[in-house]
Amino acid sequence: MIISLVGYMGSGKSHISKILSDKLNFKLIDLDKDISRRNKLTIPEIFEKKGEIYFRKLEREALEEILASEENVILSLGGGTPVYYNNMEIINHNSKSVFLKASVGTLAERLSKQKEKRPLIANIDEENLPEFIAKHLFERNQFYSKAQYNVNTDNREPEDIVNEIIEKLYI
Repeated sequence: MIISLVGYMGSGKSHISKILSDKLNFKLIDLDKDISRRNKLTIPEIFEKKGEIYFRKLEREALEEILASEENVILSLGGGTPVYYNNMEIINHNSKSVFLKASVGTLAERLSKQKEKRPLIANIDEENLPEFIAKHLFERNQFYSKAQYNVNTDNREPEDIVNEIIEKLYI
């Protein structure tokens, strides 16, 4: 079984996927880290040197390969992965998809502490961050909401979120 975690940056995909993989004893794959490893470049370097379209092509190839595997995997997807091509359809067809949902306030609070690690928001002023997130979320929610399961992450302990995911998937 493959469990794919989708959601906006800062929604908790990386953190929750680690706990979930430990608890279920599933292999953990972070799609961005996998692409980075395969190409021996960081994601910002790929964007800078080759452009976003090239990155999205690499992302799609890695996604298809991982989703074709027979292993038990927790797959933590990049925030933009569900938005491109028909990625959300193949994610739903080949895995159990879980949308980690967080409010704009929660995301702004979490992301303001990680701006230097996030090229997309690194140059956005603190006071403009919530508006940027709100606009971006508005565009992406139509894709995220296609996930088979929704789990709210606002004001919740990671352990509770993981337990809810396990309950919803009847594992």
